[in-house]
Amino acid sequence: MAFTFAAFCYILALILSAVLIFFAIFHIIAFDELKTDYKNPVDQCSSLNPLVLPEYFIHIFFTVMFMFAMQWKTVILNVPLITYHIRRYIHRPIMTGPGLYDPTTIMNADQLSQAQKEGWVKLAFYLISFFYYLYRGLLLKVEC
Repeated sequence: MAFTFAAFCYILALILSAVLIFFAIFHIIAFDELKTDYKNPVDQCSSLNPLVLPEYFIHIFFTVMFMFAMQWKTVILNVPLITYHIRRYIHRPIMTGPGLYDPTTIMNADQLSQAQKEGWVKLAFYLISFFYYLYRGLLLKVEC
């Protein structure tokens, strides 16, 4: 029974996917707090913006790992969200630091609604990915 690089990639992706699920849940809670006026936009954006680039890098990291492991179905599964992340970051508001959320415009109803929907879609994607990585990792273990 051999431990392959692909199995390592699925184990690592499973763990990192759990981290991304927590990031998505944090984003959803933060936007709900903004919607109900529990927190002010400046504080909320200062806590959300530092999480944007780590989320993107984690997702890109394990997708590149899957490329090296030649797990092409998994790479194809992840490419649309990576493309969306890159496009979203390129077209972000002009700000002094890294991040996506501008405190002066985040309280617009359409942007807040779009950010909440984005958070729910990402949560669904990361949950589906989590169980997919679990399933594929178990299949690799059975094949060995």
